[in-house]
Amino acid sequence: MAAPNEKPRVILRHCESYDADRIHAIVREGLEALDLRPRGRTLIKPNVVIAHKEIFPHAFTRPEFIDGVLGALRDRDGGEMAELAVGERCGITMPTRMAFSQAGYYPIARKHRAKVYHFDEVPQAEVRYTHAGRMRDYVFTPEPIAKCDFLVNCPKFKAHPWTTVTFSLKNYIGIQDDRHRLIDHDHRLDEKIADLQAIIQPKFIAIDAIIAGQGRMLTPIPFDLKLIIMGNNSVAVDAVCCRIIGLEPKTVDHIRIVSERGFGPIALEEISVEGDVTLDQARARAKGFKVGLVRVEKYFEGTRIRAYAGPPPEPERTSYCWGGCPGAMEEAIEIIRQLDEKADAKMKPFHVVFGAYKGPIDAKPGEKVVFIGDCANWKGRIAGKDVEVGSVYKDRRHKDPYHAKFTDIFIKMAVVFRNLLFRRKQQVMRAYGCPVSVAEQALYIAGIGGTKNPYFAPATVFPFIKNWLLWRMVKIMKQILGMPYQKRLPSVPPPAPAR
Repeated sequence: MAAPNEKPRVILRHCESYDADRIHAIVREGLEALDLRPRGRTLIKPNVVIAHKEIFPHAFTRPEFIDGVLGALRDRDGGEMAELAVGERCGITMPTRMAFSQAGYYPIARKHRAKVYHFDEVPQAEVRYTHAGRMRDYVFTPEPIAKCDFLVNCPKFKAHPWTTVTFSLKNYIGIQDDRHRLIDHDHRLDEKIADLQAIIQPKFIAIDAIIAGQGRMLTPIPFDLKLIIMGNNSVAVDAVCCRIIGLEPKTVDHIRIVSERGFGPIALEEISVEGDVTLDQARARAKGFKVGLVRVEKYFEGTRIRAYAGPPPEPERTSYCWGGCPGAMEEAIEIIRQLDEKADAKMKPFHVVFGAYKGPIDAKPGEKVVFIGDCANWKGRIAGKDVEVGSVYKDRRHKDPYHAKFTDIFIKMAVVFRNLLFRRKQQVMRAYGCPVSVAEQALYIAGIGGTKNPYFAPATVFPFIKNWLLWRMVKIMKQILGMPYQKRLPSVPPPAPAR
């Protein structure tokens, strides 16, 4: 992090391809320019929300990139580094082991003698929040994050359907396990991301923007930027990334909130932008880059899914739940499309409803209508019949992180299949949750629309089951050995704001 009276620095470097040696050299030069050396427990946090070499090739931080970063950190070790590690929690209820395997991380870690942490298999440590404006007084984070001395944040440069973009700050969603990351993953997601910054601040940021991801975050459309973006302040890095794609950083809520809390500047005059690519040149490269943030009704226009959305339970904050169920539905359909290229053509028509929707639902007899999420609330007539769906939403004050529950993917499958079975002769059904996860919504799409179950598709079924079994074995062994899942660590002071 920059000294109090020194401008945060952001370095833009050209990188033609995923050449690990070239990445190694560029990142080492970035560390040298910023006068940074790893120390103590050094941990790289990539973005591996989902990974598959053929199906999801652009969703994650590439292994060649991590190879280069690990090598550069080894080069810069002055003898003070006690441990070098890579850690992450992937998304959509997949075992992180599967994501790491598909991403090709294991041989890279062995090459550099780096430890691998699957954040869904390690103890979760309580961290107390003390800052003003916090949503909660405490949260949980994986123990390797809580004990980290030198965090290296290595996101993928991507668009995001919930938060517009995912750069350095948004990558923090992966520093929580499933049962904790889904708490507050709703219309206040940007505030949750801002709060997570109080857990730890990275000493170094290196963003994989060689091939960026536009439009979405799980199934992004590749976009050649040929950039490596480095820096020593997350807010400054994200502000520059926004300007590269023509966004005003203040319009991205989590970036604005974190800056207002003093963690870094977003004004260009307060940031030193350096490197062999100018900001104007980077902007020229990014011309036409498409971000996320498309309302669900618009997203499904012209398809066999008809979507309707009303406001979330706190309508004074927003008229739409950008961080919850609607965006998860958008990601779910893209997963289905990746696994079944004929999905749209063979899908049966159905309707999905979110939030406190008040308009008509134009469903013909036989077309399923799914009310998604605890806050779904509607009263009217569907195909000539009176229908009333009430909200069962519970205020976040009643959601204690100590009592958060994890739902295994096979339990989620069982719940969805049971709902589909028992409601097969009824036109209207309800999917409960806040949020209803991408995994569950993908299962509903597959079950109602008649497409492939994404977990049992031929390309994914064997690695999924293999890594799920390994994950379960590890969890069972730790329970037998009496290793706690959640623990309190000795209090540590929160990271100081950058200015």
